[in-house]
Amino acid sequence: MSAARGNEASPPSPHPLEILGDDPVADFEHARSETLSTFGDDGVIEKTAPSLGIAFSDQLLHGWDLAQATGQDATMPDGLPEAAYEMIHGRFTDEQRKGVFKPEVTVAPNASAQAKLLGYTGRNPSG
Repeated sequence: MSAARGNEASPPSPHPLEILGDDPVADFEHARSETLSTFGDDGVIEKTAPSLGIAFSDQLLHGWDLAQATGQDATMPDGLPEAAYEMIHGRFTDEQRKGVFKPEVTVAPNASAQAKLLGYTGRNPSG
């Protein structure tokens, strides 16, 4: 939410923040309220497009991870892997990739957008 508030936003960290206290329901309600308030401001989309792109891609990728891990269909909905790949491909330095992504997995030049996204983020597209 830093970018939405007009502050400098840092790339994702390999070390998650400690955000839950003794009352996770209250913590969730507070985070929800802050998110709605922050992203309800005029002009926020223009200020946060890169951060929102990363968050969108993160959700899509972790959905794939979960589907893979639980034996479910891990096919991403049409158009979403293309959008995510376009948003994040090439936006991380090698140093920023450490701890966030595994090393890039090479895929064929004619691979699907989902395979390209998965490969770029260090995931093996074939499972």
